Amino acid sequence: MPSVNLRQLRNTKQLLTWLEAGEVVELRKRNSVVARIVPESPKVPPADWPDFAARAKAIFGDRMIPAVEILIEERNSRY
Repeated sequence: MPSVNLRQLRNTKQLLTWLEAGEVVELRKRNSVVARIVPESPKVPPADWPDFAARAKAIFGDRMIPAVEILIEERNSRY
């Protein structure tokens, strides 16, 4: 585990390199650990959406449900 003392903490380039690599860095004062700098956990990518078109085709096959036409007919018959 890499460690830096308070004076070396000014070299943020090396510190950022370690943190971007996912390493925990110890901050020391007179050879005793004062703190641990922990990198933020990587963001979890969003889950992929299921293939709704493939599911509909598996359930209904090639049948097309004319929902829009049915809705228009129902509205026209009411008024």
